[in-house]
Amino acid sequence: MDPTTDNAGHTGDPGRARASLEALRAEISKAVVGQDPAVTGLVVALLCRGHVLLEGVPGVAKTLLVRALSSALELDTKRVQFTPDLMPSDITGSLVYDARTAEFSFQPGPVFTNLLLADEINRTPPKTQSSLLEAMEERQVTVDGTPRPLPDPFLVAATQNPVEYEGTYPLPEAQLDRFLLKLTIPLPSRQEEIDVLTRHAGGFNPRDLHAAGVRPVASAPDLEAARAEVAKTTISPEITAYVVDICRATRESPSLTLGVSPRGATALLATARAWAWLTGRDYVIPDDVKALALPTLRHRVQLRPEAEMEGVTADSVVNAVLTYVPVPR
Repeated sequence: MDPTTDNAGHTGDPGRARASLEALRAEISKAVVGQDPAVTGLVVALLCRGHVLLEGVPGVAKTLLVRALSSALELDTKRVQFTPDLMPSDITGSLVYDARTAEFSFQPGPVFTNLLLADEINRTPPKTQSSLLEAMEERQVTVDGTPRPLPDPFLVAATQNPVEYEGTYPLPEAQLDRFLLKLTIPLPSRQEEIDVLTRHAGGFNPRDLHAAGVRPVASAPDLEAARAEVAKTTISPEITAYVVDICRATRESPSLTLGVSPRGATALLATARAWAWLTGRDYVIPDDVKALALPTLRHRVQLRPEAEMEGVTADSVVNAVLTYVPVPR
């Protein structure tokens, strides 16, 4: 077998990489109706080695979306239901005493996977939330002083409910900043909801994606080849300055107590670059920056209480910034 070919016959060819990632939307649509922006956001996060926060009311297929993505990407996936009694070791793993050898051995936790679904992440206390910080930022877990690398690719897709705050622990700004994108999952349109019910009436089982026809269309070598191509995408000095101007404008907004940090600026540049490559270009244009500004920046700003009472939202502030910051020609 050719060394660039995996067991499924997939290669790391750049041309195939783009085609296979573009095929994800059609494959995921076999299980999830609509939600194209969220699918695209998850792919962008994979290309940028970032993590995603999915926000939406219960029952809009957040979990199903992640499971369908992992099935279409041929990646190992684990799911953790976050609860108030969840301990850090329940995620990272722990040392277990082996009576036969009279030694402690490390038992990996669910974080040792390619795609970790952290369901309702805001339902667990800050101590357990913070156990993900090292994994998300350093791509490793340290137990008893020994660092253990996580698999590559590694992505955390966390979900949270935006309307139910009783018994929850809001994510602090430091942890929110670790998420590359915050994707909002809206309620479906009337026709999309009819399509969902029609599928269920026809025997669709969301717990059996294989029966729904979801098949792997991309592999880890494809993803690695795609990342290498994204890194070659050209960014002009004018685009770099445009990203900086957008982020600096948020820091001067009267509606915000906290604007976008330099880390947020680098995130916006990275996501715009990935989107440019996905759309078939080897250079970034201002429209790429605008397309990814909301999901990349909305969770990196903090509203003033008085602005929030007046109905101002993070999205409206970012949209306002995009309208008055001069666009490079």
